[in-house]
Amino acid sequence: MSPSITSTLAEAGVRAAARWADRPALTFGDATSTYQELHQQIARLAGGLGKLGIGEGSRLAIMIPNSPEFVLTYMAVSHVGATVVPVPSLLGVEEVAHIIGDVGADAMVVAEELAPIAHAAVQQADTVETLIVCADAPGSDAVSFAELMASADPLTEPATIAAETPAVIIYTSGTTGRPKGAVLTHRNLLANVEACRQAISISEEDIFVTALPLFHSFGATVSMLLPMFCGCHNVLLPGFSALHTLQAIERHRATMVAGVPTMYALMMQVKDANACDLNSLRFVVSGGAALPDEVCLGFEAIHGAPIIEGYGPTEASPVVSVNPIDGRRKIGSVGLPLPDVEIMIADDDMVELPAGDIGEICVRGPNVMAGYHNADDLTKATLVNSWLCTGDVGKLDEDGYLYIVDRKNDLIIVGGINVYPREVEDCIARMPQVAEVAVVGAPSELRGEVVTAHVVVKEHAECTAQQVIDHCREHLAPYKVPKQVRLADELAKSAIGKVLKQELKSYSDIK
Repeated sequence: MSPSITSTLAEAGVRAAARWADRPALTFGDATSTYQELHQQIARLAGGLGKLGIGEGSRLAIMIPNSPEFVLTYMAVSHVGATVVPVPSLLGVEEVAHIIGDVGADAMVVAEELAPIAHAAVQQADTVETLIVCADAPGSDAVSFAELMASADPLTEPATIAAETPAVIIYTSGTTGRPKGAVLTHRNLLANVEACRQAISISEEDIFVTALPLFHSFGATVSMLLPMFCGCHNVLLPGFSALHTLQAIERHRATMVAGVPTMYALMMQVKDANACDLNSLRFVVSGGAALPDEVCLGFEAIHGAPIIEGYGPTEASPVVSVNPIDGRRKIGSVGLPLPDVEIMIADDDMVELPAGDIGEICVRGPNVMAGYHNADDLTKATLVNSWLCTGDVGKLDEDGYLYIVDRKNDLIIVGGINVYPREVEDCIARMPQVAEVAVVGAPSELRGEVVTAHVVVKEHAECTAQQVIDHCREHLAPYKVPKQVRLADELAKSAIGKVLKQELKSYSDIK
């Protein structure tokens, strides 16, 4: 059974519960819910939300780490016809206040340990009327999540809403300025789920281990909605730990894992990692950031499971392309477009470029967002003649495989010549002493910008800045060689492991 893109998330969930009623749906810790049990819990929570006046047109923010409460709330919001607003659980008060204020959230569900941040943010934003806390004693100005479910009658039938209704507004991290809310409809998400199902051949026999944060679009679509609507068993972890993830794969005989490159690199570094039995894995999927060749080939050498690299921005629900499971996998490529998704490489005038030429990656398909919330000018600049201009730079080869060159905003211009950071990063990553690397531009009065490398050295390895520079001189043109190398203990990253290059630029002080 594939999810119909003319329906809603709630309707897809109801069909899944009817078809796979007694099959395991979600495991968290030692507790497992069947599809029927999960549906009953969702319906009961939806009834509770309805009693609070949350329904069609409402926007409910979720600030909960990975847990059954996140899954239940996400689906119950759809059940009542409202819109989900995921809030990363690592944000501070000001950032949370910006999101819930900008989106005009009517209600918010928050984990007990995050309640102080939520309370302060709600006071600043002044839009949230109802705060629901996952705690037995939520405080006099909040509602208990458990009591809300216990006291409500189930909402047996989902609200009747159009497939084009906003299902979720996800605030992207962005490269500059404050996060912006991408509006994804029910049709967008279900189209992406169905395309992913076809592209990577997901069936009800698959068992997922999920460590990606569900508040992120990658985690929500690939690690929550995809297994749920395909009848899979999803083993949800509270967060990522390399050792615990490997143990969960072995214990539950998982067939599928989705993650970011950092996760796979860390799983390779676990002591005696090759002692873990991961033979059940059909493959693992990597996205969210560039996958170094060394990680791709190294993980497969240790664990036997191939890493299938894919690509997609939040604005595309988010998956755009993936290397084929049954076809040719090209290392270094992010694969072929998903079914019903088109990719065009365009110049600055939106003219299509031929195969092999580098330009902006533009995407068209049913997975492309409706627009940015409360940002009409930005929407018009990003959605051009139905094409999503991603801001990513790449190329297509003669076979239609997509290669990411870099972020448009990350481009370094040295003396008028373009330098793509990823090329320099790939060069440095080939050094056996290097664990991680990120390359950014630093202002230079003479050259405009110069190349600066931030390098994390592997534990017990030795490496100097001069060795990095010398290595680059052997393999790169002189203008691409870093003029500054900073050896760091770690790189600043987002919640899903994407390097925050804007923060790294503050260390780059060459004049």
